[in-house]
Amino acid sequence: MTNDPMTNLSIVTTADGSKTIYNAQVGELYHSRNGALQESQHVFVNSGLEYFLNQTNAGEVSILEIGFGTGLNFLLSADVCSSKNINLNYTGIEAYPLTSQMMSETGYEAYTPAALWASYLSNYPQALTSPVSINNNCKLEIAAVKLLDFTSASQYDIIYFDAFAASRQPEMWEQAAISHVAGFLKPGGVFVTYAITGNLKRMLKALDLKIEKVPGAAGKREMLRGVKNS
Repeated sequence: MTNDPMTNLSIVTTADGSKTIYNAQVGELYHSRNGALQESQHVFVNSGLEYFLNQTNAGEVSILEIGFGTGLNFLLSADVCSSKNINLNYTGIEAYPLTSQMMSETGYEAYTPAALWASYLSNYPQALTSPVSINNNCKLEIAAVKLLDFTSASQYDIIYFDAFAASRQPEMWEQAAISHVAGFLKPGGVFVTYAITGNLKRMLKALDLKIEKVPGAAGKREMLRGVKNS
């Protein structure tokens, strides 16, 4: 059997009708089986991006996503920023990028303005090598590296931590990974993830983040949001 985690992928439909990808090698879905769309909207867009914008009234926002995957979090975020005329600089980290063909089969055009979807699909390959403008408001780059190999001189307003679950990818939830990620967050910046554990809370508090329990997406009672102290 091959150890390549990208050789056995399939499209599946989640409980809210939206699609995600099942990685048989890892044994995990890219989104919640209770609904890919509702999870992305609730955990990352509403509890992360919209929360930050409501707190700051910013006209520009930078987001770092850990686990870019299908790009659903980017598409929903780009739609929000474009509709509000907010400039978005978005960086995704994805060690194993999906093919353009697999991306096109997700059906996310149903939740995305046609022009945004078309530009995303056509520019996705270039985004894997250099930053690209998806529209007048949104820039995207995808770092095709493992998390601990990611480097950047930039710091970000928001971090979407969307790695596979700790039971499937434990190294992504260990001290080294969380410390590395938190180092890219600006003072006053927001960290959001679908998970909440005592160990994660302790690590983030030690990294100077104020932790808040937030109602979780469907199927989860709570999720975690942290704000880096100024």
